[in-house]
Parts: sequence; structure tokens; C-alpha cells
Amino acid sequence: MAKTNTGRFFEDYSVGDVLTHAVPRTVGAGERALYHALYPARHALYSSDTFAQACGLAASPLDDMIAFHTVFGKTVPDVSLNAVANLGYAEGRWLKPVWPGDTLTSQSEVIGVKQNSNGKSGVVYVRTTGRNQRDEAVLEYVRWVMVRKGDLDALTPETVVPDLNKVVPAGTLAVPDGLTFENYNFDLAGEPHRWGDYAVGEQIDHVDGVTIEEAEHMMATRLWQNTAKVHFDTSARPDGTRLIYGGHVISMARALSFNGLANAQMVVGLNAGAHANPCLAGDTVRAWSEVLDKAETSAPGVGAIRLRLVATKGGAPFQLRGEDGKYLPEVLLDLDYWALMPM
Repeated sequence: MAKTNTGRFFEDYSVGDVLTHAVPRTVGAGERALYHALYPARHALYSSDTFAQACGLAASPLDDMIAFHTVFGKTVPDVSLNAVANLGYAEGRWLKPVWPGDTLTSQSEVIGVKQNSNGKSGVVYVRTTGRNQRDEAVLEYVRWVMVRKGDLDALTPETVVPDLNKVVPAGTLAVPDGLTFENYNFDLAGEPHRWGDYAVGEQIDHVDGVTIEEAEHMMATRLWQNTAKVHFDTSARPDGTRLIYGGHVISMARALSFNGLANAQMVVGLNAGAHANPCLAGDTVRAWSEVLDKAETSAPGVGAIRLRLVATKGGAPFQLRGEDGKYLPEVLLDLDYWALMPM
């Protein structure tokens, strides 16, 4: 009997399957240091205990994307080991801060399947929940993945495509207990711009760029225990390249957005996301944002701002789609998220 894991193929998934993902992960200051070494991350709330304490928190939590990557990475052996591409996200919410010393686990439920017309692959939809050692949900999101078929003659499953919210309602966003921006220090945060200074429809060019390095990408992907073959094995893709993990692009773009959105401190909602085109080593990632919406919260001095974050590998900012409605070839990421900002 084979003891190695070749991963699930499309025909191995059924709606209602619950996948308990292996290897709990205790995260700490090491993850923070590596995250800040890999990405130019500078948001003050995640850099300083004293800044976080002035905002009503016990200490500085770990970056939101550390929680996302850790929870996501656990799902890969069961969801996307044989994936062709990670296609999209919806209904994501960060429910509680993750603190140094927390132990994270992941579980996913299959909520949809749809075979592609070529009969060689299909799309699998999963809802993933990350929990801490107290069994508290810290993160939940839906993603859908194109997965190869292992047996091309396997029966076509009944198509089930879940009905997903296009936007996480602002009233359902989880604001951390005790968070207040009433005594927020804009000088230490790095920019003076408040929630009220941003207008819906405003676009921001984040100016800076970072060239993606092969070694850094592989280090980051290993850090999150992401085992997808396309990120490491050059024989897994027809062109012989390693595909850069989409989460690596998300974190790079989020870090670049500091220049212009330094006070968008906490990511609390993920409305939608698409990895529009592949990113490869040597690409220089740049980013721009658009303000999509704003909402008040019940926390003192805390507003929610909905942002579109676009990562590109060239071209002029604020260009997203061509006349045919398709993403331009230089667009890498189109991410729609909620963040918390001082009012």
C-alpha cells in the first residue's frame, strides 16, 4: 500500500466533504521578523507594541497576512497540490487577532464543484476556517481552485456553484476588542491622512516597486508550508518556470501600499480577489489602489475603508482591463478588501 500523498484530483472532491488539514502551527516573533524581511511591511500597528497599546490592544498582533498565509498553507496538500491555478477569493473575514504564541489549525468544507468543458480539469470551491488553540475562529474565507483530473474517464460530478456575496457587509466586519484610534499618533504611523481624507473613486499610485527574487519567493512559500508543486518544481509547468505563489504577490502589494495608505492599519475583510496573470521571478511588482467604499464602525475613532489593490508588472497605473474586458497582461493581482483606519 502506497504511503506517500499524491494529492487529490478533481474527481476526488464531493460537495459536503470536510477536510481537516494536517500540522498545527505555532507562530511567533520569528514569523514577524521573516515577514518583515521578505516584504517592505511597515504598518505601525504590526511593528510596535507601544503603538498597538496606545490603540487599545495588549500588544502588537502578527500581521494579518501572516495569519492568512499560515491558514492557507495548511490547505494546500488537500486542496491545491494538483492545482493548475488558484482562481479567486470571497467572503473573507479576519475574526480575531493572531498573537505571538498562538497555534493555528485549518479546516475546509467543499461547497462547490464544476468540471471544465475540456474534461481534463475542474473548479473546486472550499470554505476554509482557521482556528487558534482555544478553538476560536480567527479567519474564514472562500476560495476556488482549478484542479487537474487524475482519471480523465471519471464520471462528471453534478455541477454545484455556490452563491457568494460580492462584498462582505461592513456591519459584519470584526473589529478587535478594545481597539480605539482616539489617541492615534499620525507622526509615528508615517502619514497624516485620515479616513475622512479619502474619497470614494480616488486612486493612489503607490510609486515604489520590488523585483521578485526566486530564492525569496521559495523561502516565503516554505515559511507558510505551501507545498504546491508549481512553486518549486520546474517540471510541473510546461514552460519550465516556477510560478510565484499568489500570496507572495498579495503581501508584496499590501506592503507597497503603505506609501499612500500607511493608516489603513488592519485588514479585516476580503471581498474578492483574482490572480489575473502569472508572476515569475524577475518581474518587478508595483501597486496602485482605488477607494471603493467607506463605512463607520462602532469602535472609537475607527472607520472601515474598502480598497481595490492592483499589483502589476509594468504599464501605467490605473489601467486594469482592455477593450475586450479581460485583464491586461501586465496585471498580476486584483484584490478587493476592507481595512480599518483612524477617522
